Amino acid sequence: MTRRSHGRVGRFIEGMSNVRLICSALLSAAVLAGALYANMLSPLAASSAMADEHIPGEVLGEESDSDLWRRVRQGESFTLSDPRLGAAVLVQSEGEEWRSIRNGPVSWYGGILVLVGLGATILFAVLRGQVKIDGGRTGRRIPRFTMAERSIHWFVAAVFILLAISGLIILFGRYILLPVIGPAAFGAVASAAMQGHNLFGPLFIFSLLAMLAVYAMDNIFQAADARWIVKGGSLFGAHAPSWKYNFGEKTYFWLVVFTGLALSVTGILMEFPGLTQTLQYLQLANIVHGISALLVIAVAIGHIYLGSIGVEGALEGMTAGVVDENWAREHHDLWAEKVMREIAERDKTGAGIRAPGAAE
Repeated sequence: MTRRSHGRVGRFIEGMSNVRLICSALLSAAVLAGALYANMLSPLAASSAMADEHIPGEVLGEESDSDLWRRVRQGESFTLSDPRLGAAVLVQSEGEEWRSIRNGPVSWYGGILVLVGLGATILFAVLRGQVKIDGGRTGRRIPRFTMAERSIHWFVAAVFILLAISGLIILFGRYILLPVIGPAAFGAVASAAMQGHNLFGPLFIFSLLAMLAVYAMDNIFQAADARWIVKGGSLFGAHAPSWKYNFGEKTYFWLVVFTGLALSVTGILMEFPGLTQTLQYLQLANIVHGISALLVIAVAIGHIYLGSIGVEGALEGMTAGVVDENWAREHHDLWAEKVMREIAERDKTGAGIRAPGAAE
């Protein structure tokens, strides 16, 4: 083979090498271009997929803002962005209804009811004055309440007053105390009221059950209560027959029992919200709790006045356990006659009069 032939073969081989390099470059360029093109199409594909769904908003989606918020307002569940949260209710509409009822009718009419109770008590005190013992004191005393009865009464009274004051601060404090003492002081007072309310609440439940067990039998309504109603009680001067408790006292007792039970059940639900899985039940419990409390507080104002300074000799029964004989005849004649007969029988047999608070 000549030198010229060798030269042609060498140039041919060199040319083929260049072709391979060019083809490799073109192939690499094609692969790179394909990758870039695919990457460019990904957002477009995602946008197209999102366009097929309902996107909130009047501009970008197919559902208007008003429709979306209407569904939210009606309490519909939505799936949040975090899959661990699952479906969630964004707005609990009943919460606004509860707030408007609690801060509206309950606070307004309940406050008026408490003021009416206070005003009626003051008016009675001014017009009637203290109810005196007409025949004066005899100096002879008869037992009225045992030590157990008095202890339970004062325990219930103390817990009730603490709960009433703290509850009124919780409900009305922002309207009455806040403008007077300022935010900082009111924050401390409101916090103390809330903590005290939660602390003494369970004590009220046990004391209420003890009171029911001790006082229930003597507070059963009887025929004499109808005559007491006809005569309007003895508060207006006319003598009205009565056993150990008159119609007014019995009515107040059962009011305390039933409102107390309502307060106890609703208080337990609010103290331990895990007992119910439905938020609406807690909101209803709060409304019932407030109404029951305001009702019994309004009536308790009159009871406290009459049992302390409104009726002469009444407080002695709950402090010393005994009352004057004339007081007993004027306010609880049927009961007084029964007790004095028992005393007379004991005197005849030599048993004597049992001291107040002695074990029965």
